[in-house]
Amino acid sequence: MQVEMLDPQRLTALIVAAFPDAIVEVEDLTGGKDHYRLRIVSGEFEEMKPLQRHRAVYAALRAELEHDIHALSLDTRAPSEL
Repeated sequence: MQVEMLDPQRLTALIVAAFPDAIVEVEDLTGGKDHYRLRIVSGEFEEMKPLQRHRAVYAALRAELEHDIHALSLDTRAPSEL
């Protein structure tokens, strides 16, 4: 049985579903579709501290973190921080 890996487009769609105004950059760090760096800019992050932002992203990716993602690096910013 072949396991379908999480591709960058699906990862982007999951983030945009959780943060509709998000600008998302996805980088596959190893080419194996299980180590990612995400850069996310969203107005929803405006009033959040960094830990709150990360927790919100982890909540949006809960199932993928359990099965498909081995490592995840996050850069989360509000538009005012650009």
